[in-house]
Amino acid sequence: MDATNQQFDEVAGLCREIFSKKLTDYGASWRILRPESVTDQIFIKANRIRSLEVKGESRVEEGIFPEFIGIVNYGIIGLIQLQLGYADTIDVSAEGALALYDGFLQQAKELMGAKNHDYDEAWRSMRVSSYTDLILMKIYRTKEIESNQGQTLISEGVDANYLDMINYALFGLIKLHFGEEQE
Repeated sequence: MDATNQQFDEVAGLCREIFSKKLTDYGASWRILRPESVTDQIFIKANRIRSLEVKGESRVEEGIFPEFIGIVNYGIIGLIQLQLGYADTIDVSAEGALALYDGFLQQAKELMGAKNHDYDEAWRSMRVSSYTDLILMKIYRTKEIESNQGQTLISEGVDANYLDMINYALFGLIKLHFGEEQE
């Protein structure tokens, strides 16, 4: 589990670095996104990963790795939007956005640790393509919950689905970054 925590922190640090640099370039312009739009952004990234996995080639320079980073970052943006609600203007500073980011990243890590305990790190035996499919499934679940105005009968809410998407994307990043792909 120590190796997992170290690897999680390393790839999460890469995600945070990108998030921070984009905050410098654009500010928190994502604050105007409604949660449904965030879900659609995650869908675009996951769908592109699946397309690249199936086709085996990319015509745009960015590959799968940056798309997983995008899923992590948009997942955290989604959690921020759920907590704060969307805004009509940029209403959070870069420092405030990073503090929120760090809090939700820590929440994702704690969830990962709890699930890793219960599942004995079964994710390490999975293929990266399975993470892609699971993220897409979580997106469709999220869209269904959003269509039902957040109401569920028995299932977890949108926030739990975002957290799972974040963790699946981080697992993909760990496997891609540390060369632990198992087929």
